[in-house]
Amino acid sequence: MLKRHEVQVLRRAGHTLAEVVKLAGVSQSSVRRVEAEEPVIKLEAAAERARRRIGRPSKVEPFRTLLAAEMAKQPEVLAVELLRRAQLAGYGGGKSALYELIRAIRPQEPSRPLVRFEGLPGEFSQHDFGQVDVEFLNGTRRRVHFFASRLKYSRWAQVSLVEDERVESLVRALVEHFAAMGGIPLLAVFDRPKTVALSWRRDGVVTEWNSTFASVALDLGLGIELCWPHAPQQKGAVENLVGWVKGSFFKQRRFVDEEDLCAQLAQWHTEANCERPSRATGVPPASRIAEERARLRPLKVKPEELALRFPVMVGPTGMVMHEGRAYSMPPEAIGIAGTLYLYRERVRIMAGRHEALHERLREPGARVTLPEHRAQSVAALSGKRAKRYLEREHLLELGRPALDYLTELTHRRPRLWLRDVHQLHELLQQHGPEPLRSALEEGFAQRRIGAEYIAHALSLRQPPGTGRRQQELPL
Repeated sequence: MLKRHEVQVLRRAGHTLAEVVKLAGVSQSSVRRVEAEEPVIKLEAAAERARRRIGRPSKVEPFRTLLAAEMAKQPEVLAVELLRRAQLAGYGGGKSALYELIRAIRPQEPSRPLVRFEGLPGEFSQHDFGQVDVEFLNGTRRRVHFFASRLKYSRWAQVSLVEDERVESLVRALVEHFAAMGGIPLLAVFDRPKTVALSWRRDGVVTEWNSTFASVALDLGLGIELCWPHAPQQKGAVENLVGWVKGSFFKQRRFVDEEDLCAQLAQWHTEANCERPSRATGVPPASRIAEERARLRPLKVKPEELALRFPVMVGPTGMVMHEGRAYSMPPEAIGIAGTLYLYRERVRIMAGRHEALHERLREPGARVTLPEHRAQSVAALSGKRAKRYLEREHLLELGRPALDYLTELTHRRPRLWLRDVHQLHELLQQHGPEPLRSALEEGFAQRRIGAEYIAHALSLRQPPGTGRRQQELPL
């Protein structure tokens, strides 16, 4: 309408047709048409367009009544379903125009005031994973994962660097944070990661919890409250917890290396909790933490005593598999279902009346057999040849040095390797895996193939007065 008004004014001012085309930037036919129209006195383009019936006829307008009726019968019907129903009724246009009409006629819910779920002393805590790419001053880069916790009333915060964002990292950091805070609150607030909840209904009610997380929450007596993602008002703080940690620590500091990062993180805890006022409360968290700790409940499980429970089955070889690592059990436990208790540095397995305690394996594919389980497994077999093959399997658990040495031994002494394997197995029981692995590696490098050479090498490594009497190496 404003362009029409411009054309009419220029023509009334006496400008030629060519001059108006140049000044207004429209075609000659448009100038002639606009000149013949009524003078423009209103600039409401939409109203004038409707009055003049300008533009193509709408393809969606004939379906307005149909869409309104469908939404009246089923208010929650999805737009894609309304598109399908309109197409069945003859609609041949695009989905964008139809969606725009749906948006215009769908009843809008009344706006609700924003409510911040602030916590009372000892009521809520907030927890979340985060990650950030850190470039160290030594030139290396690393993606750092961290787990952050904060009490909502006092704003006391704890942040731990973690290896990954799996459930074990979550629960161990969670218990460590509660220990540092002085106890546990009534409720812990999380988003909805798979480490906490696996599935839920549309109304938000969880239908399946992560079993490992749930068992720890039950052990602690901790209530869980889950928020929808990207809803910070439900977490009782204006600022996002992970964003706050990144902005106040990682993006404000420079780190020489990982050791320096850990040292500065410890220093930052003091600043954030004891020196710097919280934006939400106006005072440092330390000024409120005593009031909050008075309402926190005692921690039922100490961080070093936290054990994750996993159902297991003792396999036909007497081994229990967990995350690709094998732990031995007595042969009498074969075929019995049990429970594996996973501590930070050790593993305890219970299967019926049988129990085994192992150091926790870290290397993928690693295997460990306790000396008593080796002896029991060999004794349970009948037949000399079967016993020796099992003993050889025990030796092969030592890795590549054992494989190289036993391969050479078998080919050098095809008729005597059974005897040598038995002797090497006794040395394994007597000295342990690491000394024997080292002796096998050294013996293979020196081409000294035979159990007697390994026995002599191990005897030389024993301090005087310990172990068996040293024997002369046979010629």
